Amino acid sequence: MSRDSVNRICAALPGAEVSDPWGGGHDAWKVGGKMFACIGAANDGVSVKTPDIETAQMLIEAGVGVRAPYFHRSWIRLGWDATEDETRHRIEVSYDLVRAGLTKKLQATLPPRG
Repeated sequence: MSRDSVNRICAALPGAEVSDPWGGGHDAWKVGGKMFACIGAANDGVSVKTPDIETAQMLIEAGVGVRAPYFHRSWIRLGWDATEDETRHRIEVSYDLVRAGLTKKLQATLPPRG
């Protein structure tokens, strides 16, 4: 995987927007103003949210990713060596988690998730 590949996956999700909130070359992908994926300036992978700390720990122990620096322990970072299927799946899970946590009013303003 690469930064461009991850950005294409994220851009295809309904209502997804990218920004660089900290400056310096970060790609922070958000839905409804809440981040679901982030590529850091170091360009060493993409950080995504998991359902909980236990799931993140299980994925780390299974070698799927590593603890995402600077994020809550429920986030993991997938390296560029992760498969496209795994990366896409983890980005979509993260997106769905964040989207489901938005207010119903805000969710109603977003395009449907195909």
